Amino acid sequence: MKKLDVITIGRSSVDLYGAQIGGRLEDMASFNKYIGGSPTNMACGTARLGLRSGLITRVGDEHMGRFIREELERHGVDTQGVVTDTERLTALVLLGIRDQEQFPLIFYRENCADMALCEDDIDPDFIASAKAVVATGTHLSHPSTEAAVLKALNLARETGAKTALDIDYRPNLWGLSGHGDGENRFIASGEVTEKLQSTLHLFELIVGTEEEFHIAGGSTDTLEALRAVRKVSSATLVCKRGPMGASAFEGEIPAHLDDGISGPGFPIEVFNVLGAGDGFMSGLLKGWIEGEDWVTSLTYANACGAFAVSRHGCTPAYPSWQELRFFLKRGVVRNDLRNDPELEQVHWSTNRQRMHGGDWSTMRVFAFDHRIQLEQMADAAGTDHKRIQSFKKLCLDAAVKVADGQPGYGILCDSRLGREALYQAAGSGLWIGHPVEWPASRPLSLEPELGPDFGGLSEWPVEHVVKVLCFYHPDDTDAMKAEQEDVLTRLFAACRRHRLEMLLEVIPSKVADIDDDTTAKVIRRMYEIGIYPDWWKLEPMISKEAWARACEAITDNDPNTRGIVVLGLDAPEDRLAASFREAAQFSLVKGFAVGRTIFGAAAREWLSGNMTDAEAVADMSRRFERLCGIWDEARATARVNEPQGVPA
Repeated sequence: MKKLDVITIGRSSVDLYGAQIGGRLEDMASFNKYIGGSPTNMACGTARLGLRSGLITRVGDEHMGRFIREELERHGVDTQGVVTDTERLTALVLLGIRDQEQFPLIFYRENCADMALCEDDIDPDFIASAKAVVATGTHLSHPSTEAAVLKALNLARETGAKTALDIDYRPNLWGLSGHGDGENRFIASGEVTEKLQSTLHLFELIVGTEEEFHIAGGSTDTLEALRAVRKVSSATLVCKRGPMGASAFEGEIPAHLDDGISGPGFPIEVFNVLGAGDGFMSGLLKGWIEGEDWVTSLTYANACGAFAVSRHGCTPAYPSWQELRFFLKRGVVRNDLRNDPELEQVHWSTNRQRMHGGDWSTMRVFAFDHRIQLEQMADAAGTDHKRIQSFKKLCLDAAVKVADGQPGYGILCDSRLGREALYQAAGSGLWIGHPVEWPASRPLSLEPELGPDFGGLSEWPVEHVVKVLCFYHPDDTDAMKAEQEDVLTRLFAACRRHRLEMLLEVIPSKVADIDDDTTAKVIRRMYEIGIYPDWWKLEPMISKEAWARACEAITDNDPNTRGIVVLGLDAPEDRLAASFREAAQFSLVKGFAVGRTIFGAAAREWLSGNMTDAEAVADMSRRFERLCGIWDEARATARVNEPQGVPA
């Protein structure tokens, strides 16, 4: 069995997408950063749909090149064929959405890394590992990259792999127009037509827009162009026709484009055409490689293209396999798909694992986001609050020491008293939760640095998870509920706008008496008002029934949730162990987020000057590691003794 379903080969770039819609590219004030380049988009698009994908390209030995490589890995794309070029920079593209018809873009590709791809970069064993190899037209425009593509195609054919071409015609990348003409999709050129036609016999599938078949066939009459392509290739030809869908032609070209094989189209609003073809191709490849008929494959393709034209960015717009199936089953509810709340929730929740990387199936989180408690400890020790910054860096050292590069470890740390630790944690591989609530506030208010519109979240790294603690109880007054729910609803919207995950912590026991239904009622209310936290942080309930009802409340509303972590409430180890044993019986509970049980003793001694840095780190590491062991043992025991019907 082959290791990969598909390898794409060619362009890779960083796309800087203008964040403002409806303005000139000249006037863009900010940009969103995504990966780009047709083969790179297709590798990620097919991976999202469940194919085992690989990419052959080059990236620079710098931050943007590393960004592309890391994003590919987060999507599950095999990067064996991604070569790091130490002499050239990664390509960049600046793009914008001017209106429904104008999408200006500038290619920064002068002597870029991916255009240095050469025959030596093509590993025969890597090619042999794939069921299909997909090339794009741009890399036929230069002798060196053309040689690399042809080597890959010939090796693929020798090993029985399928071959496909996305014509992907960009006139200015063939040197036919200037840098300011990146938006232009067609300039006639006999030289380009001749070059393309010299390779078309190597493919079993050729895909392009009508304009792209015009350049491949040497005629601006689409049927005539398709017939010219047919003369040199027996491939199935798939012609993309914009809002009219697409037509596939397996044999002779008929008298009318409508006589080709087609799949259903989708009546949606066009928001952004950039990258739509790569989304279409991802869906088409899903069906083609898995042996679906052309109607099914074109249905996948048209739907993926619909997603792409409805959202901002290229790769970020493409659906997961679960999302695609949901969409095809449910259909179009509103034609501006990006504003369909149900669809966007499925999109976000089924793509976020790859977006943020890491294996969070187990969560062992050292929480030192405490502010009031540490300030009180500093006051008791008679020391300056400024020392708390240094202590939080020691907490981070302890977390890093225990994690030792392994997945499933994290921290909770604030930016008011722990900013230096947060900076230091970047790129460490730790899950990072970052609180926003003003400590102990009820009704809920947030840290002033976020601003009244929560715009301060725009300054946060996307790897940070927004953590908010709300003291909420089902028996609260209507006024209290309304005030707190307003803050939470606006915060949730801001998190999504800034592509940040959200952890919602609720502690009803600090408000009033609780029973087995209390937490479940709070959870259901949050979903009822449209809040879908990526994570839940719940107090350590010791009743199995309470845990069962809480888990049921979540899965009834969001089957794609990241899960639950158990908080500590400064409980002693034996009480935490008891709560862990109950919680670990439910697979939705991923682990714990505990603070004072780990750092409390060390904080008091260190702030009083009775403990060295090394001693503090050692003490906290020992306590954190012991809690990790207690959780792991509880989970292992729960799995061994799993009762029938309990989701562990």
